[in-house]
Amino acid sequence: HRTILGGKAFTMDYSMDTAPLAVSQSVTLELIDPGGATTPIQGEFYYDSCDPYAVTTVFKTPQHEVRWTFGRDLFCEGIYEPSGDGDVHVWPCLDADGHAVVIIELCSPDGAAMVQARTGVLTQFVERMTGMVPLGTESEHINLDSTIASLLDSPAA
Repeated sequence: HRTILGGKAFTMDYSMDTAPLAVSQSVTLELIDPGGATTPIQGEFYYDSCDPYAVTTVFKTPQHEVRWTFGRDLFCEGIYEPSGDGDVHVWPCLDADGHAVVIIELCSPDGAAMVQARTGVLTQFVERMTGMVPLGTESEHINLDSTIASLLDSPAA
């Protein structure tokens, strides 16, 4: 895995003696425009125990795919209460038809996007993810010695 942290790129080794576990969930999301209108887009949520603190979301449009990786805790908490600080915010809401949804707001220098997904679909994903790696046990899936070595060996930005 390549990660950008504070302007430095380095490879993190999360490998342990156990085989990595992964789960994904395809989902139809609704892109919310500034006026509140929605457009369906396909997406996928992905979790890999090799990167135990992160969830990756891939938004698939006809032109390209947009990939966001953010904190697993932020994602899990955002299903039940507003969560997030900075570039990613997640919170529960009701859509125009009164269905329970989760809003995910993403901001970057290139722009911002807000999508919503049905709460039930995201809850299923979280249950599968936390069934593999229970909350609070993420550190058991990190090879700390290798990760520190990778940080120390990475070139300065």
